[in-house]
Amino acid sequence: MRKLVGWNLMSLDGYFEGDTPWDLAFHLLAWGADLRNYALSLGEETDFIVFGHKTYEGMAAHWPDATDELEIKAYMNAKPKGVATRTLSDASWNNTRIIKDAVTDLRQMKAEPGKTIFVFGSAALQHDLLEAGLVDELRVCVVPVLLGKGTPLLKPGQERRLALIAANPVDTGAVILRYSVGAG
Repeated sequence: MRKLVGWNLMSLDGYFEGDTPWDLAFHLLAWGADLRNYALSLGEETDFIVFGHKTYEGMAAHWPDATDELEIKAYMNAKPKGVATRTLSDASWNNTRIIKDAVTDLRQMKAEPGKTIFVFGSAALQHDLLEAGLVDELRVCVVPVLLGKGTPLLKPGQERRLALIAANPVDTGAVILRYSVGAG
């Protein structure tokens, strides 16, 4: 059975983006050699990446023509991807398919052979998948900054017990936390 893992960066006060959509400038405070290497390892660990609608649009606008981080660009463009959406009818980014019912489709994918399925970004999608009991692990890079406002990564929902798998500081002072997700 495949694992489904949520991955995101978050400020110490719990925000995954600033006050406006795609306000991700604080992510640069965590970026360095260690986080870059970790990002590359995610590409080796996965064979399918899932995005929510908004995250997909941002990623699809950035990665096809990115001029930096060419190794990350290569796997982001090459890996099979899905966009969980009820409104998009076309996914123009290569190797992307539309997922109309994320809970049903990802439950089925988890039962199939393969590598880890990652949800990158996509706080609303991660919330829905957590509530459905499909998330096996949460990975969060806590960025050493207090934003004071923005969009929270985690939404109110069922109580979930988490078990620490690893806590790894990176060269910029951020910490990558890995938790297995227990039942609600």
